[in-house]
Amino acid sequence: MDRLALLEGAYVPLSSVLGTLDTEEGWRPTGCAGWAVLDLIQHLLFDTQRALVALATPADVPADADAVGYWRAWQPTDAENAADLWRTRVTASASRGLAALTGSYAEATAAVLVAASRLDPAARVRTQGHVLRVGDLLSTLAVEAAVHHLDLVVSLDRPGPGGEPLAEVRMVLTELAGGSLPRRWDDATAARRGTGRSPLTAADRLELGPVAARFPLFG
Repeated sequence: MDRLALLEGAYVPLSSVLGTLDTEEGWRPTGCAGWAVLDLIQHLLFDTQRALVALATPADVPADADAVGYWRAWQPTDAENAADLWRTRVTASASRGLAALTGSYAEATAAVLVAASRLDPAARVRTQGHVLRVGDLLSTLAVEAAVHHLDLVVSLDRPGPGGEPLAEVRMVLTELAGGSLPRRWDDATAARRGTGRSPLTAADRLELGPVAARFPLFG
């Protein structure tokens, strides 16, 4: 699948859902333990800002990660997660509220899509200490958006991410697992269990065998 279309398919539905939220819903819990909806929106906004920086930061050296390899090193500790939440919450609390955050996210995602459309998918860019091809960067952004879209709707009566972004998440998780995930898992279940949002069952562990010890495959 065209990865620009993939990213658009992740960003547009997520931005649409965010645009329907009211102030009270901003304090609901999400699938990220300890994170409220407002915290998660601020995190998503940070990610679009990082994307814009990456798309404007060309690299003239070979790529050192791809759409799957990028996630292999993404295993933050509990302390790092707590620090990230604190920084994110402080920033969100200084914003002009839910409507301002969701409006900024809509603007930023639109800008990312325009910036990405102007680059060759094979061009190389820098982000978070890695060099990736643009197409691979777009996959990582779509995976991040899809997983957090699932997080967002845990306690909200809103639609989740679309089929293509969730299929991309499953592809990444399957590769990280060495080529096999339980077929009885739908893509949303694979995303939640593969990233530690929901625990493996005894049946899962039996089917996965030694691979189960590697879960979560990324956080």
